[in-house]
Amino acid sequence: MEVAATARSIARALKLNEDLAETIALAHDLGHSPFGHKGEIVLDKLMRSNGGFEHNRQSLRVVEELEQKYPGFPGLNLTWEVREGLAKHETSYDHPDGRKGFDAKSASLEAQVANLADEITYYSHDLDDGLDSGLLSENKLSRQVRIWRQAARTIREEYGELPEECRRYFIIRCIIDGQVRDVVGTTENRILDSRVHSADDVRRQPRPLVQYSLKRRRLNLELREYLYQNLYYNPVVHEPNQRAVRMMEQLFRYYLDHPDEIGALSRQRSKKIGLHRAVCDYIAGMTDRYVMKEHNRVFGLKL
Repeated sequence: MEVAATARSIARALKLNEDLAETIALAHDLGHSPFGHKGEIVLDKLMRSNGGFEHNRQSLRVVEELEQKYPGFPGLNLTWEVREGLAKHETSYDHPDGRKGFDAKSASLEAQVANLADEITYYSHDLDDGLDSGLLSENKLSRQVRIWRQAARTIREEYGELPEECRRYFIIRCIIDGQVRDVVGTTENRILDSRVHSADDVRRQPRPLVQYSLKRRRLNLELREYLYQNLYYNPVVHEPNQRAVRMMEQLFRYYLDHPDEIGALSRQRSKKIGLHRAVCDYIAGMTDRYVMKEHNRVFGLKL
């Protein structure tokens, strides 16, 4: 929802198709497995001899095959442009492989907006979570991350001393606003300079037109490196992720040996797509909490 709101704001400022940008943003992670990118890595490893797993391709599988909402055809009744946006979803931390039928150099402007909106939301949300958990601190962020320091200074100058929760919220809000303004201004200039006149002109561009300025990109890279060092690779976060990976591996192998437990629709689909892919689809559609519940049902507390 946060990605969709940010995408719509950027699309509106650039006078693009707001509905298309929002739809891509809402659907961009439909194919994500439980436990985020860690789960994606383990499913890809388990499926290495059976076509692999990549969450953008899985998003397309969800909307083109797995959802059964119409009697006349599988999947959802989505436009090619929405499906293109899912196939070509790419951020600084997420690099999909190619997909037949969506091989243009660049995606639509609306898809590019959704990509940047995802990145903006991803890091700002992780800042909030890191501070809530105590794994990050405002003092260290102010000393080591320029984008935080600049936003904190702006909030202090405009509002004075604020209560902790309110101050933190407004600092993160200020960071998001600054990124959105930068993307809008930079992208307007890039579109004018490129002299594109149609959606197909955009797709022929060698690089995306929706981008940060060089200065903002450097600030974001600094923030990203700080989050990797102090949050994503923190043992408090990393060790539970490793346990989650083991849960998924054990469940995957268990379902291969007990295919009667993956549900009637998945068993039926396995006759056409193979048991490995059916099991992969079944696990990919789970929530984190359901994986833990199902693992506990099958194995107890065994890890």
